[in-house]
Amino acid sequence: MIISVSVADLTSISRQLAAILPANRILTEAEDIIPYSFDGTAALSHRPVAVVLANTTEEVSRLMKWANETRTPIIARGSGTGLAGGSVPSAGSVVMCLSRFDKVLELDRANLTMTVEPGVTTQAIFEQADAVGLLYPPDPGSMKISTIGGNVANNSGGLRGLKYGVTKDYVMGFEIVLPSGEVVWIGNKCVKDVAGYSLREVFIGSEGTLGIFTKILLCLLPKPAAKKTLLAVYSRMADAAETVSAIIAHPIIPCTLEFLDKMTINCVEDFAPVGLPREAEAVLLMESDGHPAVVAEEAEIMARLARKCGALEVRVAQTAEESLKLASARRSAFPALARVAPTTILEDITVPRSELAGMVAFIQDLGKRHNLRVGTFGHMGDGNLHPTFLTNEKDAEEMHRVELAFQEIVTETVRRKGTITGEHGVGLAKKKFLPESVGGLNVEIMRNLKRLFDPNLILNPGKMFDC
Repeated sequence: MIISVSVADLTSISRQLAAILPANRILTEAEDIIPYSFDGTAALSHRPVAVVLANTTEEVSRLMKWANETRTPIIARGSGTGLAGGSVPSAGSVVMCLSRFDKVLELDRANLTMTVEPGVTTQAIFEQADAVGLLYPPDPGSMKISTIGGNVANNSGGLRGLKYGVTKDYVMGFEIVLPSGEVVWIGNKCVKDVAGYSLREVFIGSEGTLGIFTKILLCLLPKPAAKKTLLAVYSRMADAAETVSAIIAHPIIPCTLEFLDKMTINCVEDFAPVGLPREAEAVLLMESDGHPAVVAEEAEIMARLARKCGALEVRVAQTAEESLKLASARRSAFPALARVAPTTILEDITVPRSELAGMVAFIQDLGKRHNLRVGTFGHMGDGNLHPTFLTNEKDAEEMHRVELAFQEIVTETVRRKGTITGEHGVGLAKKKFLPESVGGLNVEIMRNLKRLFDPNLILNPGKMFDC
């Protein structure tokens, strides 16, 4: 059972923390800790008792030993870009910010690996690999500021997920501090390793509930020699979905296969215009990469399939600058929608590709029935949709309609054999839907794992499920 630490105990906590860290890396004043009270999730916040800025594995270990002995909840945090409330503090908790763990420790070209600290941004990892002709594929929408520790904790995806997979596919090993303060290294640089249970899979995606990453060993790939970007325009979302099915069935696995609906198109054009047709019901962003001859052939085939499936227009980028401009339309989707209303609630569901058109139509009808503004975009190639509610958290009646609408989305997603989250995680925002999504027995197995690694329930308590 967690023993909550009251504000009255702040002096005692500060004194105990000062025995572990320098005073200038312990934050207790309200104006200093308020920014750590929330993450990127709308309408979720809680002020921690204190914030600590750890710099080394030894400091993290000592902090966890102290927390375990005193039963103080610890919330690990990077840049706070999460969209499921995974790094929102709990009552009486101390936030451990890891953003100062920001070093690239090794780039091993012989083994195509990179070893980094958890506070390194995803963009920095991509750029360092790119500078030597290599590729780190995972590219979450927040990659310019999201940290790799959070990516691993949430098994983040991205636009290149269809072809290249998600974060877990590029994690070969890591150093992790357990709730007891013990430090363990899991994994290695070997391409093949089947010795014992795959503990990597236990910790990746555990949302900071089982341990804190302090070093991460990543796999890199050779950088593709060529890339070509296309944009297809549609008068019907069903035609865009049919195009996706036709491309996959051909079979071609593009690097990127993304879509925007009409509302999102118009928000992007208002925010950062790139020349998208405002009257279109959907646009499909397609990208092929690899050997130049293969890329040229795939681009030609995808354009032909798009036209066959009803595309009104297919644009093929002629330069790298034009490719970046088209790709920026998709990456601008969330910030563009976020400008429209005081509160932006970005959801995250995934359905089988065969269910895409029906699910998007369901979401559009849902918005009309509940009198809500909803823009939908996402990774159409892997069935990952981001219905985004444009609302106002101060309007209790409207927020109630949003809650009812999202419950319907969850029920419909499960009915279509989908999942409640494809990349954002469960956190606080979706924990009540987890049993419906995965089943009660699976949740109990997860609880047992949590109790095994964290018997005192101090590490990110209350996230994903209650123990």
